[in-house]
Amino acid sequence: MPYVLGAKSRANLVGVHPDLVRVVERAIEISTVDFKVIEGVRTPERQRELYAQGRTKPGKVVTWTLKSNHFKAADGFGHAVDLLPAPYDWKDLAPFNLMAAAMFEAAGELGVALRWGADWDRDGKPREKGESDSPHFELAP
Repeated sequence: MPYVLGAKSRANLVGVHPDLVRVVERAIEISTVDFKVIEGVRTPERQRELYAQGRTKPGKVVTWTLKSNHFKAADGFGHAVDLLPAPYDWKDLAPFNLMAAAMFEAAGELGVALRWGADWDRDGKPREKGESDSPHFELAP
């Protein structure tokens, strides 16, 4: 039986570019691991909060920029999502890899170019240069 997006995940997709929404929706259907959408469109205020984490506020650094593809672009949509695979363990990278495989398979089926935060240079070698944003997927430029 395929996995399905829950109500909170669907709510987090509101305002995200329709192409990326279609990829997420198809990926959950074919994924071998369940996942949820933890963030879609972000406000500049939210980005500043995340940027402060690990700098002026407690916690691990989670973003390296005050700019984000989570912001609404000129077309009126956010171009990024953050996904978290079950069993919801940030340290276990295997479920992130399985989820990414489903995202890229779905993107290929739908003809959508995608970039993953664990492979910014899109060379197919995740985390080889220290890329660590495994939850992040965005429409490729």
